[in-house]
Amino acid sequence: MDLAEFYERVYDTVRLVPQGKVTSYGHIAALVEMPRHSRHVGQALKLLHADSDVPWQRIVSSTGAISSRGPGTDGAQRQADALEAEGVEVQTTRVGQFKVDFATYGWFPPTLAEAQGDQDV
Repeated sequence: MDLAEFYERVYDTVRLVPQGKVTSYGHIAALVEMPRHSRHVGQALKLLHADSDVPWQRIVSSTGAISSRGPGTDGAQRQADALEAEGVEVQTTRVGQFKVDFATYGWFPPTLAEAQGDQDV
């Protein structure tokens, strides 16, 4: 699979994540059958245009943490705000990191076929 195809599969899979739910970069990578490419999932989402219909905010780290976009950026705050607008409770840790509870808001279908089936409900 070339990079453009990988990115498109990532975007199509991220579009399946229901509003009010989150999943991890690693889980998206596993669903597109590239389980060792979670960082590439992050890169694909980073390259999205601002007007994209891909709900990038629904993808967080494997611990439920919202990843920093680097020093001096407001990307983590924008992601937290976007999730809260969807009804996801975002907690702030003692060190000021944003985090989502997977037990409450996690979306982890075991296969892409089952993820696609969720959309038919």
